[in-house]
Amino acid sequence: MHRAPQLTLPRGSKYLQCTWEKAYQDHRKKVRDAQPLVDTRAPLSLSHLHLNLKKLKLEEERLSVIDRENCLLLEKLSCIMRSRGQTDNRNDYAHRSLNRGNREQDLHRMQRKNKIILGRITNSEPLYQTQKWQEDWARTEKYWDTLMKYPGRWQTCKGKSRN
Repeated sequence: MHRAPQLTLPRGSKYLQCTWEKAYQDHRKKVRDAQPLVDTRAPLSLSHLHLNLKKLKLEEERLSVIDRENCLLLEKLSCIMRSRGQTDNRNDYAHRSLNRGNREQDLHRMQRKNKIILGRITNSEPLYQTQKWQEDWARTEKYWDTLMKYPGRWQTCKGKSRN
C-alpha cells in the first residue's frame, strides 16, 4: 500500500487532508509538466547567412585563373623540353611601314620643289650693286673731309686711323 508523505500542516479532518494532498499533487504535476513561456533555444540557423556565395564564386574564379596559368606554364615547359631548351631569338623579319608610300611621295615632291627654287636662285641676277656702293662711299668720304678741320685723319668705328 502506498503511503503519501505526511504533511507538516495540522489536519483537522481526513477529508480536508485528502483534498489538500490532491491539490498539492496536482500542483506538483502542473509544475513538472509546465512548458517554459520564454523560448531559450538557439535561434534558427539560416543557410544563406552562413554560406557566402559571393566569396565562394570569387574563390572559384581565382582557382580557375591559377589553373589556366598553370596549364600555360606546363605547355611552355613541355615546349622547352621538346626543343632541348634552345631559344629562338632571331629577328629576321622585314620592317614594313604602312605609310612608306606617302612618305616617299612627299619626299619626291619636296625634292622637285627644292630643285625649282635652286634653279631660280642660280639664274637670278644679284641685287647688290657694289659699284654704286663704292661711289656712294667715296661721296660720303668727300663730305666728311670737307666738314673736318683736319681732313684725312678721322677715326673709323673700330677706333683705328683711316690713314
